[in-house]
Amino acid sequence: MVSVWEIQIKTGLGKLALSQPVEAALNRAVDVGLQILPAEVHHIFGLSELPGHHTDPFDRLLIAQALFEGLTLVTRDAKIRQYSVPQLW
Repeated sequence: MVSVWEIQIKTGLGKLALSQPVEAALNRAVDVGLQILPAEVHHIFGLSELPGHHTDPFDRLLIAQALFEGLTLVTRDAKIRQYSVPQLW
């Protein structure tokens, strides 16, 4: 859900161009198996345990979610390398 929120904001600001509306892109991704992870209160509380390497609130929440849920982040963000979270580059 955090990524969907960020994509919607960036497309609205003109910082990200998609060939279709965010809702259509998300529906297509769900149709092929993407599962949406909701942002839960325990994920937000997990932010207090993160070092301050990264200041982007969306990325920090994604890191906290990945750590709590035992997931791997797919990212090109070099700042995320500083966290002990499984990552694919």
